Amino acid sequence: MSSDPWGRVDETGTVYVRTTDGEQVVGSWQAGTPDEALAYFERKYEGLVVEIGLLERRVKTTDLSSKDAQVAIAHIREQVDAHHAVGDLDALKVRLDKLVETVDARREERKAQRAKQSDEARHSKEALVVEAEELAQSDQWRAAGERLRALVDTWKGLPRLDRKSDDELWHRFSHARSAFSKRRKAHFASLDAQREEARKTKEKLVAEAESLSASSDWGPTAARYRELMADWKAAGRAQREHEDDLWNRFRGAQDVFFAARSSVFAERDAEQTENLKLKEELAEEAEKLVPVQDLKAARAAFRSINERWEAIGHVPRDARPKVEGRMHAVERALQESEETEWRRTNPEARARAEGLTGQLQAAVDKLQGQIETARSAGNGAKADKLQRELDGRQALLEQALKGLHEFGG
Repeated sequence: MSSDPWGRVDETGTVYVRTTDGEQVVGSWQAGTPDEALAYFERKYEGLVVEIGLLERRVKTTDLSSKDAQVAIAHIREQVDAHHAVGDLDALKVRLDKLVETVDARREERKAQRAKQSDEARHSKEALVVEAEELAQSDQWRAAGERLRALVDTWKGLPRLDRKSDDELWHRFSHARSAFSKRRKAHFASLDAQREEARKTKEKLVAEAESLSASSDWGPTAARYRELMADWKAAGRAQREHEDDLWNRFRGAQDVFFAARSSVFAERDAEQTENLKLKEELAEEAEKLVPVQDLKAARAAFRSINERWEAIGHVPRDARPKVEGRMHAVERALQESEETEWRRTNPEARARAEGLTGQLQAAVDKLQGQIETARSAGNGAKADKLQRELDGRQALLEQALKGLHEFGG
């Protein structure tokens, strides 16, 4: 008799395999030794191990369907249950049971994935429908039309839903596209009518513009041309084949008028430029009066300059603020000199300045005496404090003396 951990061969040549349910007959062996019998059935066991391993790998790494996987598992299980191999058959059963669990889990996972994909497709198609219905009300004809065509391509790339849901959503989607097409067609039909009306209006505007081109009534005619331009813009666009020709005639009539006006205005601008040069010379003459040395003489000179200034005509509008500002600056300087002179000769202000100066001088003298007393007594801290107060009073005294000096004091 021969045996190993998982099987044995008895004297009659019967081969047994050991399982948790006890020994099971594997088969009968008469062709060789018992060891050869065990080796044969052990190789059959190894074959089952390899077959299970391959199936495990297919389940894990390929898209093997659950149905095909279950058929393969059942086929191997029949061989294991038949006990036609020597080895750990219970371990193979455990692996097959786990494989069944894996297949079941993958089946549920795929089912959930399909449900998720279907749900995502439903949401995507619903979103397309909502956007299409919004676009159906749009007046951005080109952009909305292009976007609707893109939505159709997107729709075609999505998975189908159940027939009822898919048909309902497609009906809404298609209805939105049709509604947009009808509105766009009606819009362009109306636009053609508006452009014909615009053409008639612009023909009248062109006729009036051409009739005004020879006018020399510069102000009113220029104002009328501005009104005609506003009317032109308000009229909208005519058909493309008429718009450019009408505009060229309208613009040409304006150009004739404004060219003539520009020629006249150029002469006026030349005169005003000369006036500006004269006024700049007077401003320069006035600026030499500052700083004021002799107030009375400066006042007389400024009046003379101002009289000559007033005799000169207009200057260009954009240059006026700068040149007039120079004259005003000189005038302010003269006014400030008058105010300074008045303050200098004002007896009341002089008296106040003298009184303040006297008070500050007395305070300084007093503090100096107190400092000397403190230092003589050896009280340096008090002397330093009084010195700081003295510094402040002396600064005020210097300012007061300066003010008094302005009065000639």
